[in-house]
Amino acid sequence: MEETTDRKGFSGLEGAGYLAITTFRRDGTEASTPVWFVSDDLRERLFVATGAKTWKVRRIRRDPRVRVAACTSRGKLKGEPIDGVARIVDEERFVRRLQEEKYGWQLWLAESVSAAMRRLRRKPAEEAVFLEITPLTAAEHVPVSRAA
Repeated sequence: MEETTDRKGFSGLEGAGYLAITTFRRDGTEASTPVWFVSDDLRERLFVATGAKTWKVRRIRRDPRVRVAACTSRGKLKGEPIDGVARIVDEERFVRRLQEEKYGWQLWLAESVSAAMRRLRRKPAEEAVFLEITPLTAAEHVPVSRAA
């Protein structure tokens, strides 16, 4: 992973609606997913809400290194990737407030459609986790090892 962060942190994501979050499989290959994200200070950190049983969460539990970049809703990159470290945090109320401020009616609509689909399929709501992502510094940088 090349070092791409400086003191600006994630400020290059200002105004972006979607974030491509890239995690790393055991063999070092990348897996990228577009997600909504929020932040109270893009220089320091950003947050992502996701399902507790998703593959990205499983990979982050094993290897917290991530790469993020602004993207479209389909995952097409719109900016330069930034290396970071993700961790699961207990910040639901804080992240939900930031989501409501940023996404407003879109959040309400997405959650309403998701709830309706769960009811139709008779499935319980998936447990959510909240990821805090901080930018890597040069001192923390560790290259991704590729399996031979």
